[in-house]
Amino acid sequence: MNIRGRRTSVVGVSLLAPEAALAALQADPEVFSPLDEQPILVVDAGAPGASRVAERGRHLPCVLVGVAADLRRVPAEIGAAGFDILLTDEPGAPRPWVSAPGGLDAALDVLRTVVATRPFASVALVQLLRLSCQGDIRDAVVAESFAYSALQAGPEFAAWLDDHRRRRAARVHQRSAPPSRVDPSAPPASSAQTVPSAHPAQPIQPAQPAVLVEREGSVLTVVLNRPGRHNAVNTDLRDGLVAAFRLAALDDALTAIRLAGAGPSFSSGGDLTEFGSLPDPGRAHAVRTSRSIPLNLLASGVPATAYVHGLCIGAGAELPAFCTRVVAAPDATFRLPEIAMGLVPGAGGTASLPRRVGRHRAAHLILSGQPIGADQALAWGLVDAIEPRHGMPAADI
Repeated sequence: MNIRGRRTSVVGVSLLAPEAALAALQADPEVFSPLDEQPILVVDAGAPGASRVAERGRHLPCVLVGVAADLRRVPAEIGAAGFDILLTDEPGAPRPWVSAPGGLDAALDVLRTVVATRPFASVALVQLLRLSCQGDIRDAVVAESFAYSALQAGPEFAAWLDDHRRRRAARVHQRSAPPSRVDPSAPPASSAQTVPSAHPAQPIQPAQPAVLVEREGSVLTVVLNRPGRHNAVNTDLRDGLVAAFRLAALDDALTAIRLAGAGPSFSSGGDLTEFGSLPDPGRAHAVRTSRSIPLNLLASGVPATAYVHGLCIGAGAELPAFCTRVVAAPDATFRLPEIAMGLVPGAGGTASLPRRVGRHRAAHLILSGQPIGADQALAWGLVDAIEPRHGMPAADI
């Protein structure tokens, strides 16, 4: 990985020596941007001049990646420089480095593909993360919502939403289509067969609330309760959580909040059936910030412990990271899929995740879209403990 030439290609990713990157920027300041064909810049972090590229990279509209096969030759200041992601082949690399899953070549190829496919969302993400930890976490949540709203009006999300709706319509049509073959021995259809059964209809069960709230002593237990949908966050679940945290803010006797999920997963993230349902991005931003789950949790001022298990996707990973403590079951899996949709995280992930795992690892986790298990989440600090689900709130719901 010791680069001396102008450009070296590794699995489709152009790796530039720092001096070559600086020369390219001098010749054309817009060469690395989502408006060009190079929204990602990858340089050798151990070569002379890498720090100068990183300092300039803090303000570049591109994803800036530093790579090093051997961390022993990387200057110590590189970790605090302006790279968005730092990748290495070394296993168990210290923070802020990411030990490249499957090796540097494979990890770079994943990043190149994602950024090339979703350049506007990818660049917006790293720009958000660069400023996320510089101020109040609540301001970072609001900044994320602005970026999310802008991307909602962009071509990348529009393309994803159109494809998603097409595939959903195809699935509905397939489920409702009549059987393609008819049993010739079956009796012919008659009007008698369409007469409703004489047996009384089963009583309709009342709908369960999307959020269960129980106060025991000075502890408020809040349970996401859409188990059949893996606790996907829809309007009802969002409003239920907001109401629960506002209730907590009014109760001076509360000392703790316990947050958990019913069923096989903590949460599979936003309910895709509601994506794109608001009339315009401005209204969406207003709703997101006035009925914000993380902002209301923070405003309660009550220490919270999240007990997570199964799928923790999107909001299912972002929201627990706001809690004082996160306890994961061994089967917990964390994944951030929003970039593939042409969006950035929308439940506060660009504010909460970097405060737990650091900006560089948060950028890699979100950009790659790849899952990590409970052990890696613990090693990175995304969770604070791994415990069997038995005994957790809602473990038997």
